[in-house]
Amino acid sequence: MTPRPIAALLSSPAFGIFARALLTFIFWGAGLDKLFNFGGALTLFEFFGVKPAVVFVPLAIVVLLAGSAMVIANRMAWLGFGMLAVFTALTIPIAHPFWTMQGEQRLFEFHVVVEHLSLIGGLMMGAILCWRLEAERTGRR
Repeated sequence: MTPRPIAALLSSPAFGIFARALLTFIFWGAGLDKLFNFGGALTLFEFFGVKPAVVFVPLAIVVLLAGSAMVIANRMAWLGFGMLAVFTALTIPIAHPFWTMQGEQRLFEFHVVVEHLSLIGGLMMGAILCWRLEAERTGRR
């Protein structure tokens, strides 16, 4: 039922890599930003009360870059997706506690949280699909 050109695109390994790189761009981009602007990342973490920032910034960089790499390479992608989903979930109470705010700021942060939840759902779907592909490839379930 799928048109041949679409089926060819969806079955292309290069398209899969591109899709996983695009899906994780927000994470590896943030990881590289924190890596190359370490001082700014320390300041940001301290602003949000994440202390000691000197411990948590390197940990965040590792999670963002390693999780993204695992997904893009499709090697233990389920773990990479999980790392990125947990990281995203943790940003909600730390950086976007809309329930403590009023007015327009509350509405803005609420919408950011909704976007985060949708992204987490997408990461969960990615984990499911990559796990199924790996199970089919290896004959395990």
